[in-house]
Amino acid sequence: MKNNINYNDKNELTSLCETVREFIMQKRYCECEKLITSAMMKYPHAPEPHNLMGIHLETKGDHLTAMKHFRAAWALDPTYLPARYNMSQYGDLFCKEHKNAYDETDCPKDNDSNLYKTEYDKNGIGHIVKRTQ
Repeated sequence: MKNNINYNDKNELTSLCETVREFIMQKRYCECEKLITSAMMKYPHAPEPHNLMGIHLETKGDHLTAMKHFRAAWALDPTYLPARYNMSQYGDLFCKEHKNAYDETDCPKDNDSNLYKTEYDKNGIGHIVKRTQ
């Protein structure tokens, strides 16, 4: 079940992802946090603000709270790939360099479609599951 977000809201959320990416690269953390918090209030059912807050918190070194926000984003929309990707990146103890997924364009495309599939439960909610070999 996808969130009911209209075209203008989707554009605003896409713009939010780009702005947060720029703010983090410029180390404008205070502005970044205010922007994300505002987006969380405006779009309480969208996964993007929680995913971005997770990235922001990882940048600040708050791993535990960041993982909670990645999980919240995934819970809001189990088909939202950036949240799954970030949880995988930051949950991997052996991964030394983490690449953030601010939006879907940051998620790797190579063989990803072969590793995972979307299954829908009895309520019509999509879940990304690893394919069995």
